[in-house]
Amino acid sequence: MPVTVIVGSQWGDEGKGKAIDYFARDADFVARYNGGNNAGHTVINELGTFKIHLVPSGIFYPHTTCLMGNGMVIDPQVLLGEMREIRDAGVNFEKRLLIAQRAHLIMPYHKMLDGLYEEAKGAGATGTTRRGIGPAFADKISYNGLRWADFVGGTFDERLWVQLGLKNKIITALGGAALDYEEVRKTYWDYYAQLKPYITELAPIVHKGLEQNKKFLLEQAMGSLLDTDWGVYPFVTASSTLASAATTGLGIPPRKITRIIGVTKAYSTRVGGGPMPTELPDGHPARAQFGETAATTGRRRRAGWLDLAPVQFTARLNGMDALFVTKLDTLSGLDELKICVAYKLDGKTVPFSVLESTGMGRAAPVYRSFRGWTQNLTEIRKFQDLPKPAIKYIEAIENVVGVPVRYIGVGPERHQVIKK
Repeated sequence: MPVTVIVGSQWGDEGKGKAIDYFARDADFVARYNGGNNAGHTVINELGTFKIHLVPSGIFYPHTTCLMGNGMVIDPQVLLGEMREIRDAGVNFEKRLLIAQRAHLIMPYHKMLDGLYEEAKGAGATGTTRRGIGPAFADKISYNGLRWADFVGGTFDERLWVQLGLKNKIITALGGAALDYEEVRKTYWDYYAQLKPYITELAPIVHKGLEQNKKFLLEQAMGSLLDTDWGVYPFVTASSTLASAATTGLGIPPRKITRIIGVTKAYSTRVGGGPMPTELPDGHPARAQFGETAATTGRRRRAGWLDLAPVQFTARLNGMDALFVTKLDTLSGLDELKICVAYKLDGKTVPFSVLESTGMGRAAPVYRSFRGWTQNLTEIRKFQDLPKPAIKYIEAIENVVGVPVRYIGVGPERHQVIKK
């Protein structure tokens, strides 16, 4: 620190929640700066297992102040439910959780439109979470968004009337049922009444903290391969998922970012549509071992061998200083492991950076094979105590990506980390 950004180097679900929880013990501020409740970070501690979608993962440390930045889109119903769950677990976050009044709201029509758009696309659907994220960001960019600031400034009712008039026309045209203005208005004023104590202007707080050399831990949602500009379009999310988005999403000046840590899962997974060259078919022994369920959607993740071609690209995009490799323990018991180090397209080796979704869908992975290991890694805390094949696997990641692996997750618990 003092300003550390944690970013996912793959398609999300890399284990960022564990990494953030690990580093948050040394932070004064832990902040989210992008996305919405289409992200899910799993945190396991002495209080239990928590799947967090909006509240920053550092909320479980009583010394941290947690910030929800203006770069987020917020579903108040989901946020209140999450706050209730955390409060019921015995965590006191009063005056420790602050919400940017500039943050945009996810409205009921956003969620309806998300589903209607996907259904209308048919086979061309992109596999969104249907939580209204894309439509909310689209409204933000097209000057149609509603923010907490509209309650503060007294413009919410008027702006809702205009937006609902527009959105109901689209909803009914696509076969949906029109929303009632008074019902939506009353519901959202009730949300605001409950969240008002937490809503504020974050810029003065952030800038004062920087001036006082406080330690900031910035929490990215989703993965770098889902970035609107640099991901495999159109199978991306609606906001920037790079470390640089902390500047617009929280008000952190670029020069103040001092460390960027990329989180990389020891194999590849993704949820939703889009090309995935190393994906393994159902029935493959490794595929069964990698089987996971997404924290946010509950959908079964697609899984395959570790693909380092895009990780090398996202490491350069973000300027990563170090990697945090998670779930190395999951690989135990496989006789052979593979890592994709490049792609071949039309008989030629090509870098990830030149491939769009159509090219990536036709690309063949170039693999390096590694001997597996049988040992249980969950109790190991020193790098040199890992089995030799596991050490070679980590060293291969460093060599291909060009970034040192400094942290290795060997289990879901907070303490199951090797610092290299």
